[in-house]
Amino acid sequence: MKRYKFTKTFTYDGKRYYIRANSELELGMKYQKKLEDLKANHVIINSNMTLGDWARKCVETYKTSSSEDARDRYLDFTEKYIVSEIGHYKLKDVRPIMCQSLINKYEGMSKYTIGQVYQKLNFIFRKAVDNGLINSNPAADISKPTGTLNKRRSLTAEEQDVFVKCALKHQYAIYFMLIYLCGCRPSEAAKIKYEDIVVSKERKYIHVRGTKSAAADRYVPLPDMLSDLLTGSTGYLITTSQNNTLSHKKRLFAWKSLVRDINIEMGCKMYRNQLIPPYPFGDDLSTYSLRHTYCTNLQKKGVDIRTAQYLMGHSDIKMTANIYTHTTLDSLDDSWDMINAK
Repeated sequence: MKRYKFTKTFTYDGKRYYIRANSELELGMKYQKKLEDLKANHVIINSNMTLGDWARKCVETYKTSSSEDARDRYLDFTEKYIVSEIGHYKLKDVRPIMCQSLINKYEGMSKYTIGQVYQKLNFIFRKAVDNGLINSNPAADISKPTGTLNKRRSLTAEEQDVFVKCALKHQYAIYFMLIYLCGCRPSEAAKIKYEDIVVSKERKYIHVRGTKSAAADRYVPLPDMLSDLLTGSTGYLITTSQNNTLSHKKRLFAWKSLVRDINIEMGCKMYRNQLIPPYPFGDDLSTYSLRHTYCTNLQKKGVDIRTAQYLMGHSDIKMTANIYTHTTLDSLDDSWDMINAK
């Protein structure tokens, strides 16, 4: 290993950096150059850069055709499942066994999550090979561990009651109600404007300008409960305190804060302001469960499956049918009452 006479360490934006040189003059020049690069948010592209820096650069450079929201989701997933584990290693030092060990950690998780980790690992390293930073892709021959089918479930009647009570008090009540009462996808809910509200025969509808497929562009009924929350006239229905739309990270944070409120409402124990397991509100629920619940509620109200497909913005009726055929504890209770009715 080459030895240097002079070394300088410094911290920038919470991260420690090391500069090495053979003279004080060279050390000073390297320090100034590194500092300028950091201030300009410029990542020096070479095989010595960390996997984390390269992953962020890849998303920034090669995902330009995706929406900002899609890029945020892509990067958040990469940070959570890949960068958090091996992102500190230099790109050139990552070996196949490290990639295999990483993906093995997610055995037992959903097949979707495992597939996404596999796909993103290969994307990152293929681009590194294409750019001449490494000679081969260390994730090319890794095997996917056993995963599970992750089926979303709807909220139970009790969970819905507490959800509505807490959501209506939340800063982003409109956002959550757009998903729960109108079946919007989270990314769709964040982009709806007052100009998207239309009136036909004295009935209000929301024009959901979804982009996931042609079927995602649709009109859905605007329930009175949600209509009563809308006090503006122009612009986005939901904005932050800085008057920006809800980013992917903001939406995740909003859901976490709402789940905390719901757990407290449902009697979860606390110690020093921290919730203590078990959590009454299911860990298996997510923001998307609200949309799933919307579809389940359509079925309970007798809406035919073709209309439900349109309202959900599903391109394939099989997607709607998968939800319509789910059996919930509530429906089992109803059938018990019907069977045992005298």
